[in-house]
Amino acid sequence: MKITDSTTDPAVLAELGRRLALLRLEGNRTQHAVALAAGVGDRTVERAERDGATTLLNFVRILRALGLLETLDRLIPSPAPSPMTQLALAGRTRRRASGTRVRAAPDHAERAEWHWRDQIDGPSA
Repeated sequence: MKITDSTTDPAVLAELGRRLALLRLEGNRTQHAVALAAGVGDRTVERAERDGATTLLNFVRILRALGLLETLDRLIPSPAPSPMTQLALAGRTRRRASGTRVRAAPDHAERAEWHWRDQIDGPSA
C-alpha cells in the first residue's frame, strides 16, 4: 500500500505496523527477540505491528532493535537553508518562526479610568 495524503491516520499506522512486521520477519527475528533488544514489552511490539499503536519513543526503540533507525533520516530529512537565508543568518541558526503579528485593540474603558496618580497613590476615593 502506498501512503498518500488521502490515506487515513489509522490506515497509515496500520501500514507502518505491517511494514515493521515484514522487516522483522525478513530478519528472521521473533517479536520477543525484538522486544528484548528494544527494551520494551512483547505486547508493545505486537501492538506496533498490528495497528501502529505505540509511542514515538517505542517506535524509535523498535527501529533501532531492527537496525533501521537510519531510515528516519529519509522520513524527515534535515532542511537545507537557502543561500539567502544562510547569508542573512551569517552562520547563526534560526531559533524562531516569524508569524503574522496581531495587535489587540485597546480597551478604551480601562484606559479612560487609569491615571498616573492611581499608579503611585492608588485609586482615589
